[in-house]
Amino acid sequence: MHIHSLSPTLGSVILGLNLSQPLTEDILAELRAVWLDRQVIVLRNQSLSSDQYLAFARQLGTPDIYPFLKGLEGFPEITPILKKETETVNFGGVWHSDTTYQPRPPMATMLYALELPPIGGDTLFSNQVQAYETLSDGLKETLATLKIICRPDKITAMATRADRIAEQGRDTSKDNLVGIHPVIRTHPETERKSLYVNPAHSCHFEGWSIAESDGLLNFLYAHQIREEFQCRHVWQEGDLAIWDNRCTLHYPVNDYHGHRRLLHRITLKGDKPV
Repeated sequence: MHIHSLSPTLGSVILGLNLSQPLTEDILAELRAVWLDRQVIVLRNQSLSSDQYLAFARQLGTPDIYPFLKGLEGFPEITPILKKETETVNFGGVWHSDTTYQPRPPMATMLYALELPPIGGDTLFSNQVQAYETLSDGLKETLATLKIICRPDKITAMATRADRIAEQGRDTSKDNLVGIHPVIRTHPETERKSLYVNPAHSCHFEGWSIAESDGLLNFLYAHQIREEFQCRHVWQEGDLAIWDNRCTLHYPVNDYHGHRRLLHRITLKGDKPV
């Protein structure tokens, strides 16, 4: 296993692993330790069937079903993330942490690259532990008392799903799609604190109006994506990226109009943020 950093703050590319076969417990433990430390890992040069992809995901956690879209035939846990040549909107094209509108958002997201544009379509990630640690002590104290209301129906996020929902949408009417979470989250494995808001799904602080919340939230949204907190992943076919959804934000760059991009996503079940 050979490891190369994507940036000083987060992200590593890992070479030398073949995920088509189950990993040993020792290798799996080493891989998880790197992931927890670096928050984002990219396992390069993979060639996986849907069965093999799902089997590897189950070594890491429990795959979940994405609320809004149907998965692959026979593999409901695998969601195609597609932008067609004719489209100009990319799926999830806003800074976010995945599905924080759920009471128990995913622990991790996995994304496997199958078809890529000749250039562009990179993904940016931002370290929310560092975002928290660089806040003033006074603001940390204020935020520690607050909870954030998260919903899936903010206009900016809904617009990025519209094409795919029209083609392969699921009925979410019976789902509980409102999350109320601490603004400062403590990681259940590393015990490090992170900033846990995002512009795609966070609506307002519990007990505050939207107007009262907007000023502070807009400051936090700008702060949490400062360049020194970020890494940039330039995709290659066969890349499998795994990020810690509990302490990162991500942003898929929409700069490849006229080209097709297809990745397969699996999310792993998480716990209630505290």
